[in-house]
Amino acid sequence: MISNQILQTTIEGLKNIAHVDLCVIDTEGKILAGTFDGADKFIEAAVAFVDSPADSQVVSGCQFFKIFDEKQLEYVLLAYGDAEDVYMIGKIAVLQISSLLTAYKERFDKDNFIKNLLLDNLLLVDIYNRAKKLHIETDVRRVVYIIETTNDRDGNDLDRVRGVFKGRSQDFVTAVDEKNIIVVKEVDGDDSVEELGKTAQVIYSTFKGDRGVHIAYGTVVGEIKEVSRSYKEARMALDVGKIFFEERNIVAYATLGIGRLIYQLPIPLCKMFIKEVFENKSPDDFDEETLITINKFFENSLNVSETSRQLYIHRNTLVYRLDKLQKSTGLDLRVFEDAITLKIALMVSKYMKYMEEMDF
Repeated sequence: MISNQILQTTIEGLKNIAHVDLCVIDTEGKILAGTFDGADKFIEAAVAFVDSPADSQVVSGCQFFKIFDEKQLEYVLLAYGDAEDVYMIGKIAVLQISSLLTAYKERFDKDNFIKNLLLDNLLLVDIYNRAKKLHIETDVRRVVYIIETTNDRDGNDLDRVRGVFKGRSQDFVTAVDEKNIIVVKEVDGDDSVEELGKTAQVIYSTFKGDRGVHIAYGTVVGEIKEVSRSYKEARMALDVGKIFFEERNIVAYATLGIGRLIYQLPIPLCKMFIKEVFENKSPDDFDEETLITINKFFENSLNVSETSRQLYIHRNTLVYRLDKLQKSTGLDLRVFEDAITLKIALMVSKYMKYMEEMDF
């Protein structure tokens, strides 16, 4: 159904051109839009007109018209005046609103199709049959973006994102819930992570750098039946990004690395692994200094000299900290195998903590 605001804008535009006052009333006699005062005096006549067999008639110096949507009566249009030119403007208004009904219905059908496609609610044969009816290409390359907005959204987030893709008929913007906006974008050329990331940056910029907004995207797929896969990848990227890349507002599925594997581990297996690595201890027992040292050591690819330089400490002080960590955990971070074990253990612990908070 067309919004009252769109109806109002449409008839105001027609009035500005033709200088004829117009009013739109629904089949129950409610005024939805109008350009002149006193239209309420025609409500009773409009309700009576709904039940009449005529498609148009003149009542008390006002032209009445019926507007249908596939033979279903939707609105009654009033054109104020009984002259021939008023009748002509009324017919033009009917045509304009009828066209809007068709366009909005097609958009609703496409929106409904895309939602069901993302959620795997369609059989394979239905995907291709409905795509053909809706004139949606089935064999073009696409990628799915998810935009998670803040809880105090102002209701204009969907329109903001749609504005980014305005004029691109093969890109689809929809919402599956009150917090997540989905973009199914056709990929024209380069499908590198960097190029896809530029689109994410454009979307993010419409929210003016709101740190509460997170964007994730999947990989490019070649057929419409695979769009749901890209959507699932984007959803995983959104969650994994919050766990392991909290400093990022934009995360690509292709850059998740080992975090993607850890995210799919069952919690009992994670607990077993943590117990094997730390015995009766926990990564939560590490003090802030130790955690900073570990993370900086990993950032610098286990390079002692560079790590000590960035931490503004003497090389021997860093060696002392690493020796101390080895005594408490049995892991020497200067040995690659021990370093990767601790790295994975810390990530697993972070994942477990996140899942516990989600359950709570």
